[in-house]
Amino acid sequence: MKYLNQKLRNSLIVFVANLMVWGGCIGNLMAQESAESSGVFLHVLGTVQDGGAPHLGCQRPCCRNLFLRPALDLKVVSLGIVDYSNERTILFEATPDFVSQTAELQRRSGLKRLVPDAIFLTHAHMGHYTGLMHLGREALGAKGVPVYAMPRMRQFLAENGPWSQLVELENIVLNPLVAEAPVAVSPDVRVTPLLVPHRDEFSETVGYRIEGPNRSVLFIPDINKWEQWDRDLIQVLAGVDRAYLDATFYDASEVGHRDMSEIPHPFMVETMTLLAHLPLSEREKVHFIHLNHTNPCLDNSSPAFREVREQGFQVAQVGDAYEL
Repeated sequence: MKYLNQKLRNSLIVFVANLMVWGGCIGNLMAQESAESSGVFLHVLGTVQDGGAPHLGCQRPCCRNLFLRPALDLKVVSLGIVDYSNERTILFEATPDFVSQTAELQRRSGLKRLVPDAIFLTHAHMGHYTGLMHLGREALGAKGVPVYAMPRMRQFLAENGPWSQLVELENIVLNPLVAEAPVAVSPDVRVTPLLVPHRDEFSETVGYRIEGPNRSVLFIPDINKWEQWDRDLIQVLAGVDRAYLDATFYDASEVGHRDMSEIPHPFMVETMTLLAHLPLSEREKVHFIHLNHTNPCLDNSSPAFREVREQGFQVAQVGDAYEL
């Protein structure tokens, strides 16, 4: 009996301790949601490369288990902005995960809207614009959703089906972008397109500088090697408070069956080497995004993930929020 009483007391102590932890977590969550009821916040809605994870045809361990047990946080690269003060939502990229990402953005905003107030596209590769199909007559049948794109990207959408039907039926309205010219999406949010080198078969490719009332963010999910850009990444990084940068591949050994010259993204190890001499405050700005399904940094228990963090860099995570 004495043993049972002691066991009961120990169980009670553990229960009370857990209750305190749970209460603290709930309190922190409520405080975060309260803090996000005003101002401008950026939300990470997706971090994976265009083909997603699990990836079609992949028989590696990285995908094999995901076919059996899909992971809800492995969505194609996308950012969302909620301007709580002006009641506006902005989506960057229309991905194959457009439906769930749009729903999450609206949930975060607390606004009763079916679609974002504006959508910004970077280029015409499958992971970055094909989600627009959900705005058409076969799905939502939306009316007049503003889509911002560069000249070749607008032409591609307007002249090629099925995207041209979205334009003809006015499911979407194409808004022009000019490189280096800021667009005021709301009184508190400005977006500036930056041309970057990439495989531009159907459109040019841009990244974005996103400015809120207090902070700015650089978003470049796709680019060729940094030395091919006509800008100095170090200088551009110095001019923003956070950067979401192309991290398609960790290193060259990752995709053995493909010609890496056809997919010349900067390896994460190359980006980290380029920025290694910078102070920690600059390295901490970098949040790697657009990770291929083979990238070991999708597993936060991997040696590669630990190496990235030990060098002072970050790996973007779905659900991350950042006040602008």
